[in-house]
Amino acid sequence: MPIVSAAVSLCVVSLCQPELAPSPGVADRLADVSPARLMASVEKLCTFETRHTLSDTKSPTRGIGAAREWLRAELATTSPRLRASLEPFDVPKSARLPDGAHVVNVVAVLPGTSDAARDRAYYVVGHYDSRNADAMDATGAAPGANDDASGTALVLECARVLAAHPCESTIVFLCTAGEEQGLVGAHAHAKSLAGEQRYRFVQVLSNDIVGDPSPLAPDSGYAELFKDHTLNDGPFSEVISDSQHENPGKRIVRVFSEGVPRNAAADVMARIRSEGAESDSPSRQLARFVAFVAKRERTAIQPMLVFRQDRFLRGGDHSAFNEAGFPAVRFTVPAEDYSRQHQNVTEKDGKPYGDVASFVDGEYLANVTRLNLATLIHMANAPTPPENARIITAELATDTLLRWDASPEPDTAGYEVVYRLTTDADWTGVIDAGTKRELRVGLSKDNVFFGVRAYDRDGFRSPVSFAWAAKE
Repeated sequence: MPIVSAAVSLCVVSLCQPELAPSPGVADRLADVSPARLMASVEKLCTFETRHTLSDTKSPTRGIGAAREWLRAELATTSPRLRASLEPFDVPKSARLPDGAHVVNVVAVLPGTSDAARDRAYYVVGHYDSRNADAMDATGAAPGANDDASGTALVLECARVLAAHPCESTIVFLCTAGEEQGLVGAHAHAKSLAGEQRYRFVQVLSNDIVGDPSPLAPDSGYAELFKDHTLNDGPFSEVISDSQHENPGKRIVRVFSEGVPRNAAADVMARIRSEGAESDSPSRQLARFVAFVAKRERTAIQPMLVFRQDRFLRGGDHSAFNEAGFPAVRFTVPAEDYSRQHQNVTEKDGKPYGDVASFVDGEYLANVTRLNLATLIHMANAPTPPENARIITAELATDTLLRWDASPEPDTAGYEVVYRLTTDADWTGVIDAGTKRELRVGLSKDNVFFGVRAYDRDGFRSPVSFAWAAKE
């Protein structure tokens, strides 16, 4: 069994991970994203006046019924490859649905091109319902431009681009209803998905409030907080202090992820505590993968990983997927302006209130869309993350033996072992294991975390599978 050389072992000190070139063809797909088309979708959704979950379902021009019919038609006419449909659920009574409700999601499926990968599904999600200051007001104006026509427009744009260039795995474009009433559309879909076991493997990118970055002042404290964080054109602290960038918030998007899986069984929680893996859930690995892709593709917006499931006092559809056992992350703007969310459209003391389309930044939204798109392309074309990744703890040793199962895709070309100090937020070193499914590394398993990822002949890498302790 090969032993990693001393030179490679020392990488853990210098925090070295080779920089990979952008994947061929990805930049062309990202260039297809249109800020004008995104804004046209946002503005169209606002014309329905309100998309409250309990609003009119009969009018052809106003209310959630008209909105969902427009969304379905948009997806259906995008490409014959897309299978678009309405997905109805009858949901029970709750605090915000006192009589229960008939909730309808809009979903489109783009089947994968590979027989071996078609049973893997990657979701991009936005909720199309809206609300104003009163969560129960089903008739008053609630344009919901940023929350969440922006995320819904992003889903439509990803569908348009990917339908012309399908991936090896299946992509699901989901516009949920009932988010503002308790994530009910997402909960219903995720529960159905888990019960039917529709796909062998599922991961979810949820986009909620991704169009209005709001002003983030250069002197807000972020320059010091992110002094070691690098954007494409230099250190964050220098970039956001550069006068040419009127709003430094346009350079980043937050990506939230859970560290400990929701509803984890007692034995799983015991293992997490025992091995110190509180920050290594599949959702956390998905968030790290977003950052990996952003760096590799040199995207205009870089993710600010937030190691929490969501913001305080707020929630989003990704958590519904988490509760059903699926890895999911949330994209959202770095600095929210709460006068533009869950507010009536009005003016107070000369200040405008309300979530209207004029506050949405088309170029920012396009860049968040490109980051989602790049992540989807990489995940859906890469092999499945290796299952059963493990460090062997059968005996005391100062090095580490790792093993993993093969990824099933026929174009899998090899595997890489990644590692980091236990105090590091992201993987910092990588070792190519070739086609082997076992590797002995000259680093102590006591001192670092390990993971394994697969790569294919085109150079696409999978998200990382965390390596758990095992006897063999």
